[in-house]
Amino acid sequence: QVQLRESGPGLVKPSQTLSLTCNVSGDSLTTKYCYWSWIRQPPEKGLEWVGAIAHSGGTSYNPALRRRTSISRDTSKNQFTLQVTSVTPEDTAVYYCARGVGDVSNYEYWGQGAQVIVSA
Repeated sequence: QVQLRESGPGLVKPSQTLSLTCNVSGDSLTTKYCYWSWIRQPPEKGLEWVGAIAHSGGTSYNPALRRRTSISRDTSKNQFTLQVTSVTPEDTAVYYCARGVGDVSNYEYWGQGAQVIVSA
């Protein structure tokens, strides 16, 4: 059974860097043709795909967030990490990690979500 779990600070100050880690069990980040994504949902808004890291280690990002977003991985720990720099209150959201890429409605496995609030 594939399980994902997000972890990281729940409160970040404006202009600082948001950092979240997703620990994966039941599958490997390097499984061929698998993609691992970050998705977020701001309050009272829909899901927004943030970016993904492929089984090869290649990354792709939402163009609206590309300048501030970075996704990396540690295959020895089977975890991948999201960093968003220069955060503002508009980055407040529940952040999810999931297996998949593209249309989020097709993702099969999701973490439980991590609430991140950007506030001074």
